[in-house]
Amino acid sequence: MLNDKLKSYLFFHVIVLIWGFTAVLGALISLDAIPLVWYRMLSACGFILIWILWKRKSLKLPPKKLRLLIIAGLVIALHWLTFFGAIKEANVSITLALLSTGAFFTSILEPIFYKRKFVWYEVFFGLIVMLGLYIIFNVETEHYLGIVLALISAFLSAVFTLMNGKLVKHAAPSVISFYELLTGAVAISIYLIIKTWITGGESGFNSEFFNLQSSDWLYLFILSSICTAFAFISAVAVMKHLSPYTVMLTTNLEPVYGIILAFLIFGNKEQMHPQFYYGTLIILSTVVLNGYLKTKRKINKPS
Repeated sequence: MLNDKLKSYLFFHVIVLIWGFTAVLGALISLDAIPLVWYRMLSACGFILIWILWKRKSLKLPPKKLRLLIIAGLVIALHWLTFFGAIKEANVSITLALLSTGAFFTSILEPIFYKRKFVWYEVFFGLIVMLGLYIIFNVETEHYLGIVLALISAFLSAVFTLMNGKLVKHAAPSVISFYELLTGAVAISIYLIIKTWITGGESGFNSEFFNLQSSDWLYLFILSSICTAFAFISAVAVMKHLSPYTVMLTTNLEPVYGIILAFLIFGNKEQMHPQFYYGTLIILSTVVLNGYLKTKRKINKPS
């Protein structure tokens, strides 16, 4: 029989595969980025609330923490808006390749958030990442807007990851996610209400907004329940049995899984110039090596 560590490791690969499938769903759903993110955040918020009530967790938090959660929720909403916007403007492969630069942004922002010194090899790896980005920009000039949106999304993912690193010390991850998703859904709702009022119902919350294809409803259900609520809660559970290095290394396979899935589903639409894959390989290799050195440094650090 498999032990808990091996079962958790294999299951975590399934979770990362699900995360990679998120981008594919974003391409399959016919909605634009704003309604797509609104539906995702609102639905996922509902699923996580059911989980919280089932587990009888308290939703009470100090006002100071709630204010931070509101800011984090806005950052996550912007991250998803730019993420799905990048998919619509470019494709799944470009978006996921560029999203992996989030680890590079984290290494730059982490010393600021946690007030520590910069590590020399992180600066060096940053220069290598820039080389990978240059190669991708050079061969995918027609997807310039999608690349820019993906980079903004990667930066925002680093910001909310660091924010959650501080918030998770004061509340259950599911409670944090509930408030963040609720904040994002409310913020987008306010934007859409204002847009509806300004345009006299021509855009925003109108009949067309709620008139979705049956396939969109199915994909949105999978996106919000399995790819968001289930994947998040499951990831927290399996991480109890895995080392930080294993988690980091496995998570970096998300763009790989996603690009393979996109190619299998969309075929030639996702086939890129060979140099694109060279640039992506440079970025991913740098991210993995950076994570390895960082984890090794933490292990060797005297307690």
